[in-house]
Amino acid sequence: MATPVLDKADAAGSPEPGFADSPYITVTLRIRRFNPEISAEATWEDFQLEIDPKERVLDALHKIKWDLDGTLTFRRSCAHGICGSDAMRINGKNRLACKTLIKDINPEKPITVEAIKGLTVLKDLVVDMEPFFQAYRDVMPFLITKDTNEPTRERLQSAEDRERFDDTTKCILCAACTSSCPVFWNDGQYFGPAAIVNAHRFIFDSRDEAGEQRLEILNDKDGVWRCRTTFNCTDACPRGIEVTKAIAEVKRALITRRY
Repeated sequence: MATPVLDKADAAGSPEPGFADSPYITVTLRIRRFNPEISAEATWEDFQLEIDPKERVLDALHKIKWDLDGTLTFRRSCAHGICGSDAMRINGKNRLACKTLIKDINPEKPITVEAIKGLTVLKDLVVDMEPFFQAYRDVMPFLITKDTNEPTRERLQSAEDRERFDDTTKCILCAACTSSCPVFWNDGQYFGPAAIVNAHRFIFDSRDEAGEQRLEILNDKDGVWRCRTTFNCTDACPRGIEVTKAIAEVKRALITRRY
């Protein structure tokens, strides 16, 4: 019986078909850094790393923090587009880092990453969210009824009534819409799109009985009339909410008192 002989190419360890090319590419993340303990000025810093283009910007930030610079500071939690923690400006647009794939944002050029606008930057990509959440609390984002006693039966609602405000139930409070609004950039007193969206969710809920109160809150000089209908908020929403449409419906309800 003849002795098997290895082919020269096999002996040299040639890669099997399909494994010749690495899936990784080299990308540059240009991150706007800010540390008030070091300097009052923000600076841009470049990081180069090898990454699969099908990974997300959040994955790239993790690689930088874990392998290159542990001082990089950013928020994240669920990493699945539900918690809204990791909203930031990526290549000049408000996005969730956990939903933005490297391959979709032209990795051949430096990818710019910075904190969302209109809110005070605390460190690197972390902003002070308190003004945002205060506006949210001010519109009373919870069901209010005149019956102060515990209900004896379910508060039933038709499918049609539920559909009326279905879109605005999707908000995850990421602040991408509010921090994309030029009115909010110039005047932090404006309630902002996210607060109006969450007011809309209850104003048009047939089970709620505080619609008039919410409308009066939004009728303030810093309320819904400050909107200039630029559609930035709708474009920025990672959940696809028609934010500008919701704001227009609240304006119409204020004029007609029908909702």
